[in-house]
Amino acid sequence: MKNAVNDGVWSGTWVARRLGVELEGDEHLTDLLGMALRRNPKRAHLLVSKVLGKHVPQSPAVVHGHGVRLGHRVRALLGDAEAARAVVLGYAETATGLGHSVADGLALAPYLHSTRRPVAGVTPAGGFEESHSHATSHLLLPEDPALLAGDGPLVLVDDEFSTGNTVLNTIRELHARHPRRRYVVVALVDMRSAEDTARLDRFAEEIGARVDLVAAASGTVRLPEGVLEKGQALVAEHESAGAEPGPAPHGEVTRVELGWPDGLPDGGRHGFTPAHRARLEAALPAMAARIAQALPAGSRRVLVLGFEELMYAPLRLAAELERTVPAEVRYSTTTRSPVLALDDPGYAIRTRLAFPAHDDPADGPGERYAYNVAGAGFDTVVAVVDSAADTDRLHAPDGLLARLTAHAPHVLLAVVPAHAPHPSERPAMLPEPLRGPAFSSYAPDEVGWLLQDLSAVSLEAPTEEREEAVQNGGAHYAESLPVEYQPSERYQALFHAALDTSADRIARAVGVVTETVLTERSARPVLVSLARAGTPVGVLMRRWAEQRHGVELPHYAVSIVRGRGIDANALRWLAAHHDPRDVVFVDGWTGKGAISRELAAAIEEFERAEGVTGFDPEIAVLADPGSCVRTYGTREDFLIPSACLNSTVSGLISRTVLRADLVGPHDFHGAKFYRELADTDVSVAFLDAVSARFPQVLDEVDAAVKELLAEDRSPTWEGWRAVERISEEYGIHDVNLVKPGVGETTRVLLRRVPWKILAKADAGADLDHVRLLAEQRGVPVEEVDDLPYTCVGLIHPRYTQGATGADGRAVNV
Repeated sequence: MKNAVNDGVWSGTWVARRLGVELEGDEHLTDLLGMALRRNPKRAHLLVSKVLGKHVPQSPAVVHGHGVRLGHRVRALLGDAEAARAVVLGYAETATGLGHSVADGLALAPYLHSTRRPVAGVTPAGGFEESHSHATSHLLLPEDPALLAGDGPLVLVDDEFSTGNTVLNTIRELHARHPRRRYVVVALVDMRSAEDTARLDRFAEEIGARVDLVAAASGTVRLPEGVLEKGQALVAEHESAGAEPGPAPHGEVTRVELGWPDGLPDGGRHGFTPAHRARLEAALPAMAARIAQALPAGSRRVLVLGFEELMYAPLRLAAELERTVPAEVRYSTTTRSPVLALDDPGYAIRTRLAFPAHDDPADGPGERYAYNVAGAGFDTVVAVVDSAADTDRLHAPDGLLARLTAHAPHVLLAVVPAHAPHPSERPAMLPEPLRGPAFSSYAPDEVGWLLQDLSAVSLEAPTEEREEAVQNGGAHYAESLPVEYQPSERYQALFHAALDTSADRIARAVGVVTETVLTERSARPVLVSLARAGTPVGVLMRRWAEQRHGVELPHYAVSIVRGRGIDANALRWLAAHHDPRDVVFVDGWTGKGAISRELAAAIEEFERAEGVTGFDPEIAVLADPGSCVRTYGTREDFLIPSACLNSTVSGLISRTVLRADLVGPHDFHGAKFYRELADTDVSVAFLDAVSARFPQVLDEVDAAVKELLAEDRSPTWEGWRAVERISEEYGIHDVNLVKPGVGETTRVLLRRVPWKILAKADAGADLDHVRLLAEQRGVPVEEVDDLPYTCVGLIHPRYTQGATGADGRAVNV
């Protein structure tokens, strides 16, 4: 060029002058686009993106950055809650990398791109036509059929939004299968006419959905009459000028082993989740280092060349390489698209390398191209293909590698394993979270429940029967539900009095734990509360972040069951929709730390079984009297009024249920929605009373957080040692029957068979409700001087008649 694509002349000048094509719009439109002539009977001109990384080699940081910034705009448009329910869909082949980069910017949503490569054994979940393209049929082949089955926003990404026909075809096809309320169309450039814009508006109204558009720039192409015929004549006239057998191969090809992580998809053809992204981010430095080590000494100008739909993996490798080596690194990919090449500074496609397809395409053998590579001065080309394309044709005398070695002294070949899903091993379809008012009395944006609704199933059993079955090993406590406690008027009055007294203290603790999470864990955490005690706390933390910082945090509730771990299907759903590193587990309080230990063991087992990493088992709690965690609002053992009641302060949701005949291996754990208790529901009243105090405690929270962050908050497990001592001292010999702290003691009185209550001598009003419940159930309250908690509830040991001796201690029976 023959050495540079941009010689200071706009790379659309040649086409504009000869065809009379005019490009109008944003002033920086020509910075993004050049023009060339298609070898295509359907359209004369081709808008050639300078920042897409397809036809024009470009800095990988520039290519990825454009997509990421568009993704940031989509996330701001949707808000975090809706962004977490979204799916990003990119178009093959040109926008597969752009769509993936948009998904990176959105961060919360999984990604899928259409494909023109059928995969044996994978049934298409849809397809559509792209009328103007040289290759029109698109397939959708998600590994998980549920990926496109939700009703959250669908984000459609293409490099150029020209007429809108492809988008209309896509939405029409998918909306018929899974209707949605919202679609977002994303493009580098929006080149629609006013008529095209009006047509999309009418279509959106017709299907009853909102369709938004996000683009980096907008404009219009003015086409004179007869442009198609004139363009075809120009192509015929100049065709021989761009054709090249070129010089004979003289460079050498060296294979580089990337060390691609086992099981990590090579891109979005079958779906790519935030958890996959986290694995790729962790592996990129080592893979790029292997390429860097293979670069010849003195490499100055390096091209990383992707392969048709395989755009994203080469792009990320190129970006990491650009960041770490002194050479100038550029990125582009091969393509199916036939374009006239012409060596003129005012033309976007200066040179063309042609070679036979080398991946056994479904539409048969054909010619493929690499543009603007020949004559560009690259001393090393890193060709990145997937294993399906590492064929004899790739290495043939007229294949891609031979063509590259004719123009670059060094060619490296890096092969990414092509991800081929096995239908029998696909994850089962997981539903979207349940939300109020259909499930729970919370507003739909306050929490999504990763549970299944068992409201129609009779699960309640008398407390004494449940206790005997649990302690005798006949049943697990999560296989049934206690009969919901109906508070007396006197008890309800105590709740409201306690709430009025403690609302400021709770608001402070909410503020402290939320600010700690935002500072230490993630700027945009995904709150995952442990149902159900953690759920009101998760809602309050979400409210604090929104009121104080204007940030809408996703919040979900999941089930964890002592002895059986956390709901693995809920973790799978979270990993598919969010980066596990952003997930923060939330609970109300710690007792002796059993749930903290349960969660840590469950996460370890999940990572080992699933290969998904990044979940942090550290729980954030409102109160940590047992000194079991580092992230807390306070370590005081005080009355949190939400502990005083059951479902009527937790969105009318029951305890979670895990029973084999109701919860299958691919189901979420279950729970019931007690709609019939709506008249006594104080769930929202509790939240409103606490969040109303947020403005009053801001200064106290800031001071407390500053002090807290400077302290050593390492867990001492003091509570666990106290529980072990009490268990032995009272002859129980089972720490599971010792429930320390105000919250746990209240639970014992509400839904277990209590034996006795140990209370700190000077506990005061924090124990008024405990004393009332103990009185109603005939349970003695024993005052103890050296108790590390405000109180401790003891479950009746070995629940049978005569289980205690005359001295009030447990005996073996």
